[in-house]
Amino acid sequence: MSEFFKALTGDHVAMIAKQPVFFVATAAPDARINLSPKGYDAFRVLSPTQVAYLDLGGSGNETHAHLAADGRITIMVCNFEQPALILRIYGQGRPVLPQDEEWEALATQFTLMPGTRQIFVIDIESVQTSCGWGVPLMELTAERKTLLKAHTRLEGDAWVEKTTGLDRSIDGLPIRATDRYIEGAPGTRPD
Repeated sequence: MSEFFKALTGDHVAMIAKQPVFFVATAAPDARINLSPKGYDAFRVLSPTQVAYLDLGGSGNETHAHLAADGRITIMVCNFEQPALILRIYGQGRPVLPQDEEWEALATQFTLMPGTRQIFVIDIESVQTSCGWGVPLMELTAERKTLLKAHTRLEGDAWVEKTTGLDRSIDGLPIRATDRYIEGAPGTRPD
C-alpha cells in the first residue's frame, strides 16, 4: 500500500542513510527518459523538504540537461534489508556548479571526490513509500573504484581534451559546463 507525505520523516531519513545506492529519473519534452543508479557516499538530506546529491562525471550529463529544460526529478531508494520498503522523492531539481555562488555552502555537506562535476539540489514536492516486497535482500560487497580512478587520471590537458565540446545532452539539449576545478579536490584540473 502506498503512502504519500509532504516531507521526509525521521524514519525516511534513517532508511535513506543506510542505503548504498539510489536511483535518479528525469525527463524533458522530446527527449529520452533518463534513469541512473548512483553509488558512493553522495546523497544528503538537507532538510525535510530538500535533498541533494554530489554528481560525478560519467557517460553523459542528461540529468543536468533535463533539469534545465523541465526541472522534474524523481529519486528512488530501495531498502535491500528488512523491512521491505521503497521510497520515492518527487520534486524540482537544479544543478549547482563549482562556479555558482551557492557552491561553497553546499560543497561543505559532502566529501568531494575525483570527478566531482556538480551538486543537484532537489526541492521536495512529495514523498511516496510503498511495500518493496518484490525487491530482493542484498548485501553490499564493496564500492567500485573504477570511476574514481578514471577521474584521478583526467587532470590538466587530459580533462580539457576529454570534455571539449560536451555542452549538449545525447538528445541535443544544452548543458551548462564546468571546468570542474575544485580547490583541494583530487582529480580536478588546476588553473
